[in-house]
Amino acid sequence: MQKTLVLLKPDAVQRGLVGELVSRLERKGLKLVGMKLVRMDDALARQHYAEHVDKPFFKGLAEFITSGPLVAMAIEGEDAICMVRTLMGETNPANAAPGTVRGDYAVSIGLNLVHGSDSPESAQRELALFFKEDEILEYDRATDPWIIES
Repeated sequence: MQKTLVLLKPDAVQRGLVGELVSRLERKGLKLVGMKLVRMDDALARQHYAEHVDKPFFKGLAEFITSGPLVAMAIEGEDAICMVRTLMGETNPANAAPGTVRGDYAVSIGLNLVHGSDSPESAQRELALFFKEDEILEYDRATDPWIIES
């Protein structure tokens, strides 16, 4: 099982898409093991997007991600990182396939609704930015009566 961070960005919250986007993750068989509504400040934006701080687009990115509340989620499942990124679709919604979050709902590269960790290392680092260890539930497949093994 793999855990990953998913952020529903301020545009997803403002447009009332939180329920729809959580449903897509759950319908895919991914488990929600942590969730909170937060407002990212400048310091957290710099930590979260550390690899982009010196890039020309960082200022706009930071202004957007701190502009309103977002939903931070810890998601767990088999190959969760790849599965989430496939569900999200390409960063540029013009290139995102229909049926993906960005293909169906995003309006621009900047307003692309969602972030998902891109590697196990990123997932571990990013989850620690948004969740304390005791805020992520341990999910036990053996005791979940809703799981249907294929």
